Amino acid sequence: MTAYDIRKTQVSIEEVWHERGPRRAQPLLIGTALAVINNPYAGRYEPDVMPFQAGLRDLGRQLAKTLCERLGGNEAIEAYGKGAIVGGDGELEHGAVWHEAGGAAIREVIAQAKAIVPAAKTVGAIGTRLMVPLGHIEAAYVRSHFGTAEMTIWDAPRRDEIVFGLVMATGGRTHARIGGLSVDAISVHDGQR
Repeated sequence: MTAYDIRKTQVSIEEVWHERGPRRAQPLLIGTALAVINNPYAGRYEPDVMPFQAGLRDLGRQLAKTLCERLGGNEAIEAYGKGAIVGGDGELEHGAVWHEAGGAAIREVIAQAKAIVPAAKTVGAIGTRLMVPLGHIEAAYVRSHFGTAEMTIWDAPRRDEIVFGLVMATGGRTHARIGGLSVDAISVHDGQR
């Protein structure tokens, strides 16, 4: 396992009451849980990044549990996503390790999760803003839950760091009305419908 050091974490919850339409009875909650860690491969090419990926599973579990609790627990979560911002001395593949580590962790915490966990990753400088896609946790074709959550930390990533993040929401877009598969019509539960 490749060791890493957590410099800081950040949990942020956004409350959406309306989008210039009718006010919701309860706000839509969109949350991000982020961790800034050192990049063990900064400044060099490493042919085998799999130990790093395996070593990040505990970080994924920690972020997923924290965010899920802050948003009201397992049953409250309807949408999710994941993202990574790699500092300039790293490469995109160093962020790609989060696909398995973050995705497996989020599914472990949210038992009913079946759909692929949407993702975004980039190489960027301090203060980079990454828009992470959201998708419904049980079925990829539920359009009402296509959304985004912003992940950013004002002083990260430094050139030798990576920001890993998980995002979750308690529902779909406020005032969603473009059709598609509705939540109550999900029937296959295989993440594809």
